Amino acid sequence: MTVPTLYDRCAEDAAAAVIATYSTSFALACRLLGPRVRAHVRNVYALVRVADEIVDGAAASAGVPASTQRLLLDDLEAETLIALTRGFSANLIVHAFARAARECGIGGDLVRPFFASMRTDLSRAEHDAASHDEYVYGSAEVVGLMCLHVFVNAGRTTPLAVPDELVEGARRLGAAFQDVNFLRDRADDRGRLGRDYLGIDDDDARTREAVLARIDDDLDAAARTIPLLPVDCRRAVTTAHGLFAELARRLRDPDAVDIRVSVPSPVKVAIAAQAIAGRPPRRSRA
Repeated sequence: MTVPTLYDRCAEDAAAAVIATYSTSFALACRLLGPRVRAHVRNVYALVRVADEIVDGAAASAGVPASTQRLLLDDLEAETLIALTRGFSANLIVHAFARAARECGIGGDLVRPFFASMRTDLSRAEHDAASHDEYVYGSAEVVGLMCLHVFVNAGRTTPLAVPDELVEGARRLGAAFQDVNFLRDRADDRGRLGRDYLGIDDDDARTREAVLARIDDDLDAAARTIPLLPVDCRRAVTTAHGLFAELARRLRDPDAVDIRVSVPSPVKVAIAAQAIAGRPPRRSRA
């Protein structure tokens, strides 16, 4: 672990600002992480958020065509991979990510699948089961694996290999998070972006229930591995798990179809309080 320079601290402040602006739920979970890992997790998610804006938000709002969005995404990936080797980027968010990655053993094997999934958003509007799984691996599971590398290796001089059972838990939790987001964002994904990640009809309750059952299975598998995480990470991961389990529960309401459900702030606070008190991860089905 190297002593952070003024530039390092500035880059990490920029990453923290991105997270605070885009996701109150994630910002809440981050505050429950121990100081050993907190900044690096924010660094990882800030890069994810910027890449997502290239294909889903700010770039399109600025009138950037899809062909140029792809070039921007390619440039961001190239800059990120170079920064992993160089240890520096003039892009503050990339620099912050590279700082976390170099310390914690996050390599191109995780970076490349992430950007591949982001590129898919520019070329594929509908997904079948196979393309869904491939997309989820790159867009969500590898992000969970990046965070796992931070949990295991932040503060170490030399990163260690992450245990296989924790790898499985991180992937399953990332997949659950992504499928929850797919369900609650279906109206926006189809209406604004013209995408369908799940391939289910509004009136197909059985298929929707199958997606929710898969989410439950993934959340339960992830919950079994949370006690194996380092102590300074468990409260935050339990809180994040609980927030998405609550979203999954609310998505079972028939009136929630094509409505972006959310967790009210008092419920978020209660979920976080239970995690702080050491309660085990919540089940999505009450």
